[in-house]
Amino acid sequence: MSESAEYYQYTREDLIPFLPEKYLTVLEIGCGEGNFWKLLRQDTQLEIWGVEPNPKAVEVASGKAHKLFNCLFDACFDDLPDDYFDLVICNDVIEHMPDHDHFFKRIKQKMATDGHLIGSLPNVRYYSVMRSLIFKKDWPYEDAGVLDRTHLRFFTEKSIRRCFDEHNFNIDKLGGLNSPGRFKFFILFLNILLLGSAMDSKYQQYGFCLSKN
Repeated sequence: MSESAEYYQYTREDLIPFLPEKYLTVLEIGCGEGNFWKLLRQDTQLEIWGVEPNPKAVEVASGKAHKLFNCLFDACFDDLPDDYFDLVICNDVIEHMPDHDHFFKRIKQKMATDGHLIGSLPNVRYYSVMRSLIFKKDWPYEDAGVLDRTHLRFFTEKSIRRCFDEHNFNIDKLGGLNSPGRFKFFILFLNILLLGSAMDSKYQQYGFCLSKN
């Protein structure tokens, strides 16, 4: 993952609408410094667990959670209780996994019967990526964004839906995030060229909330 300090400090307020109504036991994969926990419900006592491979981020998050693991998910898998977590959070993390299918198979074992999995995934059809590919014939990796050089997996809205379906998750909510917020000629051009089928190109990411099928 990115090694910049800012990467581990993001709070991701844009994912608040994807949180389920009820949860008490929480597991965040790639929790960084634990800043997203401040956005969780404050009207009840939550039991929060975190998994984070960056030791400096874990040091900052220490004391904010019931239990923290300074490792990757697979390394602490056996130490996480089965059928336990009401809410699993994966903000900006699944795209960094060598095998996201393996993760989706295993994480269900840790979720409670009525548990939810929320998070975000990058949209490789984002207009700036497509513009570079079509006009510049280039696929330039960067320090952040959709083409973050540490991303190992790439997604579109269609492939996200297929992935969730293949792993027998119910999609409770799926929506685009981080649109440019102003008119972009290239988005209009794409939609004219592709007969209106490129509206997804305005979203840099997709947020989701899943439940077990």
